[in-house]
Amino acid sequence: MAQQPLTPFGNALAGALGGVFSNAVVYPLDTVKTRIQAGQGNKAAATSDSKDSTGNEKSVATIGKHVGLIQGMVQIIKSKEGPMGLYKGFGASMVNTFSTQFAYFYWYTVVRTLYINKLSKPSTKGVAGLNTATELALGAIAGALAQIFTIPVSVIATRQQIGTSASSPPPTKDEQGKAKVVDESFLGVARDILKEDGITGFWRGLKPSLVLTVNPAITYGVFERIKTIILAASDGKMTPWKSFLVGALSKTLATVVTFPYILSKIRLQAKTTNHNGAIDVLRKIAKDEGIKGWYQGMQAQITKAVLAQALLFFFRDYFEIWTRQLLGLGKPKVAITRK
Repeated sequence: MAQQPLTPFGNALAGALGGVFSNAVVYPLDTVKTRIQAGQGNKAAATSDSKDSTGNEKSVATIGKHVGLIQGMVQIIKSKEGPMGLYKGFGASMVNTFSTQFAYFYWYTVVRTLYINKLSKPSTKGVAGLNTATELALGAIAGALAQIFTIPVSVIATRQQIGTSASSPPPTKDEQGKAKVVDESFLGVARDILKEDGITGFWRGLKPSLVLTVNPAITYGVFERIKTIILAASDGKMTPWKSFLVGALSKTLATVVTFPYILSKIRLQAKTTNHNGAIDVLRKIAKDEGIKGWYQGMQAQITKAVLAQALLFFFRDYFEIWTRQLLGLGKPKVAITRK
């Protein structure tokens, strides 16, 4: 029997759970790629005994610009951070992932329903039809609304992953003349942002984040197109492995197209940034390193993003099952007839 369809809340919950699961699996890669993109290191990454300009121990191991993901993971593990250094900001990142995914699906439902009810003309069947361009536009609007509400957690998570860099100002000292220990907890970073940048500091990198709302639109748009081609050329069934491969390909394309803005977003959200906006970031990178500098760390970004997206597509059916169980929708309704 047909299962009871998920409500918009259920769909949002399934998407949020899927996002958390897939990002948790690849989180160590996310930490390394974020440090590479932050641009704090050079070709030779810092070792465990690296010190900043004041002679104090750095809070994190700096990863060089041209270091690979595996090498970067090894350097962090060998540093004084140890294996747990790969999970800096994990809690904040999972909260950000859950809230962003949930907010996206929630706002997508809202704007799509509003469009259909108020702006879209019904088809001959009495139901409003939406073309691909409209679906992508509504998805981008939903993504923008989600970013506005969830980016503060993203800023905190990014700060935790990057930690205290060599370019950070000298640490303040207590009454005994000792350097104060930097509080890198979720609340500690939040207080630091509020103290240094004010309330607007929580929305650093918002503009490139809004531009990046086209990333999932490209991903899902390409996914649906390629899926249609594969289904037409094969047996008409979409297996988990086909979803994995199509998801990987679609996310790769979306990442290549939007990567310069992904890089500028990370640079803007760093604790010490001398940039005035995404365009300023890209202009200075092009001046110092050429256009190729816009794609610093792209291989790491693609590896992390593609794995996360492919895992999400692969396990999507399982997330829906778990959501049904959480909401008590696991069993289909059975109609009882009386004789």
